[in-house]
Amino acid sequence: MKDYWQPYLGGVALGFLLFFSFLICGKSVGGSSFLTRLAAYFVHIVAPSHIENSAYFGRYFAGAKTPLNYWLAYLGYGTFLGGLASAFVHGRLKISIDKGPKVSPKGRLALAMFGGIFVGFASRLGLGCTSGQGLIGASMLSVGSWVFLFSVFLGGYAIAYRVREGWL
Repeated sequence: MKDYWQPYLGGVALGFLLFFSFLICGKSVGGSSFLTRLAAYFVHIVAPSHIENSAYFGRYFAGAKTPLNYWLAYLGYGTFLGGLASAFVHGRLKISIDKGPKVSPKGRLALAMFGGIFVGFASRLGLGCTSGQGLIGASMLSVGSWVFLFSVFLGGYAIAYRVREGWL
């Protein structure tokens, strides 16, 4: 099968995952809550009293609980390990920096770090990640989520058109 169809098959598989997640667990899947719990875990190592007294993060540690023993955390572990296994099996396990000829490696890494922090902050501010808003909301036929989803794609294409010269 050609690589062209892989994203579409992944989309169909994700649709089935969402369906069965609602059917079996009564909840949807999401990635930002795992990353929040992972961050809380590492901050707890450095400053346990600070994080335990936090109104937002303290609930993750109430009653000697750990934030990493959570069903979406296991989804995060599986996503990471599955991606790692796939890269290994298909001979794509290498460290590289994908960039255009007009961008330096340090510039690419700085932009990626800034974008990651910005999106991570916005996902927690919005109480969920953009893919969750698009996938979960759209699967529940939320008009606002469909508007959001189309806006993200249109905005992405518009920005890509404007910055494409740095990558060509």
